[in-house]
Amino acid sequence: MDLDAVADELYGLRPEDFVAARDRRALDARKAGDPALAKQIGALRRPSLGAWVSNLLVRRQREEVESLLTLGEELRRAHRELDGPQLRKLARRQSEVIGALGRQARRLAAQAGRPVGESVQREVEETLHAVLADPEAAGEWAAGRLVKPLSSAFGFPETDAGVLERRPAAPPATGAKRRAEKEEEGARGTAGRKRGKAEEREDEPAHRRRLDEARRAARDAERNLRGCEAEARAAERKAEQAGDRVAVAEQRVRELRAELRDAEEEQRQARTDEQAARDRARQTDRAVRQARRHAETTAAEAERLAGPGRTTRPLAGHTGRPPGGR
Repeated sequence: MDLDAVADELYGLRPEDFVAARDRRALDARKAGDPALAKQIGALRRPSLGAWVSNLLVRRQREEVESLLTLGEELRRAHRELDGPQLRKLARRQSEVIGALGRQARRLAAQAGRPVGESVQREVEETLHAVLADPEAAGEWAAGRLVKPLSSAFGFPETDAGVLERRPAAPPATGAKRRAEKEEEGARGTAGRKRGKAEEREDEPAHRRRLDEARRAARDAERNLRGCEAEARAAERKAEQAGDRVAVAEQRVRELRAELRDAEEEQRQARTDEQAARDRARQTDRAVRQARRHAETTAAEAERLAGPGRTTRPLAGHTGRPPGGR
């Protein structure tokens, strides 16, 4: 048993089954005399529903995974090279692929016994956007062990292709023209630097004030960011703890339902046995009554045949004496 094998197994399970399976594996590691591995397994976090569906897509559709990773490489290269026509072409393909994979992931979840709604599908598509934009995010996703959906906040700007489309193409310049342009550009640069230094001397107090204000705003924003991040981490921990409690409660409910089904089956069997016993008792009671009537009838017939003054041979065990007589 090793951590990678256990993680691959656990992150393939539905979120509601994760905690119980993780605890069993940690216990197995402790019993095997490997407390360090048990601690590592116990630290594995239960995936959110959106992360599980993203992992499911990776595990069930490896060909689509490879094609999406290739598309991401092409998109990132086109952005680096500012290749407008290629960007427009890939952007259309990106929209089609992500939409198709989002719908496919939702179907896979339903087939796995855990249907999801549109909000989870949007989380999967958001993850796929991040995969296309960020090679690190692509590596995380391709491992199939996401704990929460990836964010595409730092993905490709949607306006890049449009901006490139509107950029006029520069006509090719001759050698003499290029030299003239460079001389003119150098002259403009020198004049601009001189003008900038003069303006800097004149506006230095105002510049310092703006710089101080910008630094204060940056510090305030940083403090606000840290506070928001702390709140998000606390909320995430609470959500994870609540999710663990839900998983434990669901497991207990399943166990109790199984016990209830067993008890109900025992009750049905006991009622069946009781009814069969009662039926048997009624049958034996009828047989006793019939045997008694038959004995009485045969005894009367024997008495009749004996006639007056005759006695019949007593039945076995019968002395012929009245009860209590000597």
